Amino acid sequence: MSMLTPPGMGGKYRITGDKYPRMRRRRRRGRLVLAMVASVVALGVIGWGTLQLIDVFTGGGKKASAAGPKADCATKASPSATASAAALPKPAQITVNVYNATPRSGLAKDTADELEKRGFKIGDVGNASKQFDKKVKGAGILLGPASSLNTSLPVLGTQLASAERRTDAARKGTDIDLIIGTDFKNLTAKGAADKALAALGQPRPTPTSSTKTC
Repeated sequence: MSMLTPPGMGGKYRITGDKYPRMRRRRRRGRLVLAMVASVVALGVIGWGTLQLIDVFTGGGKKASAAGPKADCATKASPSATASAAALPKPAQITVNVYNATPRSGLAKDTADELEKRGFKIGDVGNASKQFDKKVKGAGILLGPASSLNTSLPVLGTQLASAERRTDAARKGTDIDLIIGTDFKNLTAKGAADKALAALGQPRPTPTSSTKTC
């Protein structure tokens, strides 16, 4: 009996030839890990190369954006010392007509005398026309031509701060009317009026250039 004959076979079955079945080798975990690491490295290299290309075609990336102005920078105007109030006339250049629209007598003359002491020129003094007589509520009305809206009216308004200001486009000349109303008591106190007049004549900054702050 050959040593290759399985026991109990009695030699009936023999294993002939020189080839034998081989057992499969177990896959090594090391090779699998190495393959995974190689894949990760390859992906990293590809990603880095892509970023480099983007950086080249966009002109330097962060460096370029740092050198140039930012889109969300706030623009601020730099004030200059030009005086927009320089065109305001002085009280001596303003002629005021004082009209009394109340039942109290002598009010127009007293008010006109006080305005004259404060440097204003006085024109007509008397009772208000039917259009305003006993119809003016409040302290009074300052009425002038359209050109006086931002010139003479604000200056006279410092003397009676609570007065209503009106303009008449059809009116000619430069005179201003002070029509005394039923709630009138006195002109604004001289000290307060002088402060308001001084503040009105101060230069106001006007934007001439702009700067960007980020």
